[in-house]
Amino acid sequence: MPERLPLVLIPGTLCDERLWAPQIEALSRQAEILVPRIDSCDDLDALARDILAQIPWPRFNLAGLSMGGILALSILRQAPERVTRLALLNTNPFAEALARQAQRIDDIAEAEAMGMARYAREVLAPLYPAEGAPSDPAHAALVVAMAERGGLETFRRQALALRDRPDGSAALGDITQPTLVLCGDGDRLCPPARHTYLAEHIPDAELMILEGVGHLSTLQAPEAVSEALARWLAREPNSPTRRDP
Repeated sequence: MPERLPLVLIPGTLCDERLWAPQIEALSRQAEILVPRIDSCDDLDALARDILAQIPWPRFNLAGLSMGGILALSILRQAPERVTRLALLNTNPFAEALARQAQRIDDIAEAEAMGMARYAREVLAPLYPAEGAPSDPAHAALVVAMAERGGLETFRRQALALRDRPDGSAALGDITQPTLVLCGDGDRLCPPARHTYLAEHIPDAELMILEGVGHLSTLQAPEAVSEALARWLAREPNSPTRRDP
């Protein structure tokens, strides 16, 4: 049996390895998988450095969803020579919009007042299905369970890291890794236009837009996402990217 490929799957805000459960099951024969923690601090680039410290392999394949995709781009900027292939799911390459920056503190206060479980159930979970699609009770329950496990302090740190994140769009043209860009056509948080932008500005990118899928594509279209990742892992890697001396 061929040696399994090292694969890092970075979850989104208030999510953990359960966000990737269908892909972990589907890809476990093909890849050795790590889902890192993303709760150590409130600075996005520092979070990316912490993830790099958690990864035991000198080179690895890297996929991230939502905040995980933003972190993946930071990891790539900091250590491009370590990344073999890149997958960006339901994510956003840009800095936080000014209006959204101001809202982050209100989000934290609302979560504190409501409690993490109620906030996840009433505020977060309704945002994740495709626009016009009904909520899946099992997915909503999982969102609540992951949020409860993460807790308010993790939410605060992640919200501040997202609020103050740098713009990652200018460096997209420097990405040499084979890249999968994937989203749902009904994603209200990271709409398809952002992914079209990613695919147009990353030189070796493949764009996949899933019909009737919202923000949590790994759960809402598990087979399609797993198959796309399997094909991505089979793509021939390019020569390692190295920093200039």
